[in-house]
Amino acid sequence: MTPPIIGPDAFRRLLGAFASGVTVVTTRDPDGAPAGMTASAFSSVSLDPPLVLVCIANDSGLHDVLRAAPRFAVNVLADDQAALSVRFAGARSQRFTGVAIAETGRESPPLLGGAAAYLVCETTAVHPGGDHAIFVARVVAGESFDRPPLLHFRGEYRQLAY
Repeated sequence: MTPPIIGPDAFRRLLGAFASGVTVVTTRDPDGAPAGMTASAFSSVSLDPPLVLVCIANDSGLHDVLRAAPRFAVNVLADDQAALSVRFAGARSQRFTGVAIAETGRESPPLLGGAAAYLVCETTAVHPGGDHAIFVARVVAGESFDRPPLLHFRGEYRQLAY
């Protein structure tokens, strides 16, 4: 017996049962301007070497920019940054307007102020993944802060209760 094919809506509902952290991937375009987007498909891959992966839609504005960038950052959003998640999922022209970022130089990715953590990464491989590209990257720097993370569960932002 062949299992039924899962459609996009059913697949979203299934994945909604998995609570995940919320990240914003940031980098710089070839002109040095900041670029970024919200990404929930983020995971650790390896401790030695320190590798992570992030999945970016092939048709997103960040896809080609990220392929060309020498480095990018994964900003793990804190529980009071849901508005940033929404902003970086919206219109590209408004994403960085009025947002506190740490300027670390033209060659380094912008870091979002107030995040729970950030990881600075260098892409080591890009793999096809359906309608997304899977960017595997080596973590070359990072920092975590004493801030609880923002979570996404069943289509809504959540906070840890502790």
